[in-house]
Amino acid sequence: MADAKRRKFDVVLVWKLDRFGRSLRHLVNALAEFESLGIAFVSLSDNLGLSTASGRLMFNIIGAMAEFERELIRERVKAGMKNARAKGAHIGRPRAKVDAALIARLRDSGASLREIAARLGVSVGTVAACSKKVSRSAAVVA
Repeated sequence: MADAKRRKFDVVLVWKLDRFGRSLRHLVNALAEFESLGIAFVSLSDNLGLSTASGRLMFNIIGAMAEFERELIRERVKAGMKNARAKGAHIGRPRAKVDAALIARLRDSGASLREIAARLGVSVGTVAACSKKVSRSAAVVA
């Protein structure tokens, strides 16, 4: 949109209308802004001419249906994940198995988080989180 305001282009070309925006509000606002800037909007698959009343009507109908379809998919995915969790399935990445005592010893010996992560084959964030947990539990014991 910043480039549109700088008049760096004359036309926005999209493959399909629903690939341009995630909600009907976003689509309508963007098209209104393009129109005010004199920028044409072309959707190849939908074959819409937004210069006519019937073209704008079709744009709104297609945009609303695309938004509805996305919401249905979202609801189905959430319901499927809830069902899978209820059956005991783990959703998401597997947890990294790390030895907190080893990380604590390596940190005490002066190794950096990055060095420890490379040695253990885990991310720096995993090492940092584990180090934090170990230092907090040590503070509670002391």
